[in-house]
Amino acid sequence: MDRSSDASPLRRITAESCLLGGAGHAVLLQIAHPSVAHGVLHHSDFDHRPFSRLFGTLAYVYGTVYGTEAERERLHAIVRAMHKKVTGPGYRALDDDLLLWVAATLCHNAARLHTMVFGGFRDRDEYALFLREASVLGTALGLPESAWPGTPEEFDAYWEKAVSGLKVGDEARDIAHRLFRPRQPVLRALMPLQRLLTTGLLPPDLREGFGLPWSPRRQRVFDAVIGVTRTVYPRLPRPLRVLPATVCLWSMRRGEAARLSRRTVRPGPHGRARRRAIPPR
Repeated sequence: MDRSSDASPLRRITAESCLLGGAGHAVLLQIAHPSVAHGVLHHSDFDHRPFSRLFGTLAYVYGTVYGTEAERERLHAIVRAMHKKVTGPGYRALDDDLLLWVAATLCHNAARLHTMVFGGFRDRDEYALFLREASVLGTALGLPESAWPGTPEEFDAYWEKAVSGLKVGDEARDIAHRLFRPRQPVLRALMPLQRLLTTGLLPPDLREGFGLPWSPRRQRVFDAVIGVTRTVYPRLPRPLRVLPATVCLWSMRRGEAARLSRRTVRPGPHGRARRRAIPPR
């Protein structure tokens, strides 16, 4: 996240906290795919542990983009193992089409929010590089590199076709209903803004499919929020803008350090700590 990362648009953009404003938008796009909705509804505890699920998603994205090679290998192994269990009639979380769709929503959300707040990429070549780099969000979990639409033309064509085939079902509406009515007071306080941003970013047909009301007044409020963000946010110091990513990475590394400490330090005679070799993995 330092200045040396500017040569990589993926590294420069991913940590920006303004992208979190599109988190609900990305989730609703994902669950508009019936197989994703079925997997989330039957295999996720998002409504009981929303902070844990959010941290897990952010840790995967930030760890993939900014982690060391060792951190990425361990993180991806954990996520693959978790997703391997998400199977059922007609769906499997590690299917290529589902991996591609979920990764594409993360990529599209980042590109769209970056464009809305910062005015877009520097040029078409930078956007193309961003798309190529963003493939790691899918390939890290087993998506073949050849399956990723790596050029702007390929990605735009894939996106248009994929979105046109989405169908909001009862399961997706149930998930959205619970997402927008969290039990936690902190999340409830943030939800009106997140709901406004999510609804405003969705295509009209999906907005209608989820039963999310919209009106000229809501559109004006949405435009005002985006306008203020576009004016104020880019002027904030970068360390402040990337603070959520910094905290997430710190927490992830702190947890890993604690895990290694528990594996390497054991009580010795008379209560003294003694170290033992870490067995090969």
